[in-house]
Amino acid sequence: MTHRLLAIVALMPALVAAQDTLTVRIGQVGPTSGPAAHLGKDNVNGVRLAIADLNARGLRIGGKVAHFELIAEDDAADPRQGVLAAQKLCDQKVAGVVGHLTSGSTLPATKVYNDCGIPNISPTASNPKITQQGFATTFRILANDNITGAGLANYAADGLKLSRVAVVDDRSTYGQGVADAFRKTALAKGMKVVAEQYTSDKAADFTALLTAVKASGAEVIFFGGMEAQAGPMLRQMQALGMGKVRLMGGDGMCTVGLAELAGGPDAVSQVVCAEGGVSIEKMPGGPAWKKRYDAAYPGAFQGNAPYGYDATMALAEAMLKAGSANPKVYGPRLFEIDVQGVTGKLAFDATGEMKVPAMTFSQYIAGKKTPMN
Repeated sequence: MTHRLLAIVALMPALVAAQDTLTVRIGQVGPTSGPAAHLGKDNVNGVRLAIADLNARGLRIGGKVAHFELIAEDDAADPRQGVLAAQKLCDQKVAGVVGHLTSGSTLPATKVYNDCGIPNISPTASNPKITQQGFATTFRILANDNITGAGLANYAADGLKLSRVAVVDDRSTYGQGVADAFRKTALAKGMKVVAEQYTSDKAADFTALLTAVKASGAEVIFFGGMEAQAGPMLRQMQALGMGKVRLMGGDGMCTVGLAELAGGPDAVSQVVCAEGGVSIEKMPGGPAWKKRYDAAYPGAFQGNAPYGYDATMALAEAMLKAGSANPKVYGPRLFEIDVQGVTGKLAFDATGEMKVPAMTFSQYIAGKKTPMN
């Protein structure tokens, strides 16, 4: 009996510590396999860094010390895998989700999260339809395609004084959305759409498509798609003598690695792209944050990580406001947060969009992605 009592007394500190700790599981979904894997890995690294910072702060939620844990899923940027990953996270009863990376995967996944009542914040998916479904659980932490597509069309017409444009998209949810936004604004600005072509997000040969565009006399091609296709497309534009034709696109192709995929600096000299948010150099505390990121994940930075970081911090801020990590309790408080993040002010409107979304235009100087504003 005495030995049993001593054993119980010895266990008491551990039992008290366990009772004083709240485990908060954060789900994250993005492609860590396939052509967009480097972008997905960058994103999950940002979430990992946020979780490490949150745990280091020893936050108390509802009177308990919160211990944050990451549950990461790979959707390979595929909508079907995205839905499966979303359901898996629902079944595991995560407190919130950072994801998904691509619009095609995010759009169907948001219904899954809505049905199981879990808040999800996409750090990069930009199709406007994502927040137009009326789901109170869906949020986005950067400007949508209506803003970036329209902004590029305005720049093409007013800044570059171009009048003849070809529009190409990869038939993905993201690609079609940003291309449609560009097309509508270009037409409204008096530009002439002289060619419309379609490809896929798996394509590698664009010779026939580009030959038709060349024959149309287009001064600029707007491409709604990802860097994995934009790079080879630029190579083939050079081979077809289209080096003076500009290529424009949204955040899917607006990456630091585009020049390498395109075959070198000359191939990207005519590229202008736009993405939601601002460059890391212009983010509040961005350069200092990137130093910490680079120390933790050398050579991995692609540009997405700060948004994954801030999405995680937004979830935690709402939990602190609510004094609970229960999704049904803290979820509505996401509409009330107003805090400074790495990427900028974190505050959502009634639809889950950022209240004050930013946008950055970039060009490539000597092959290096360089902000224009």
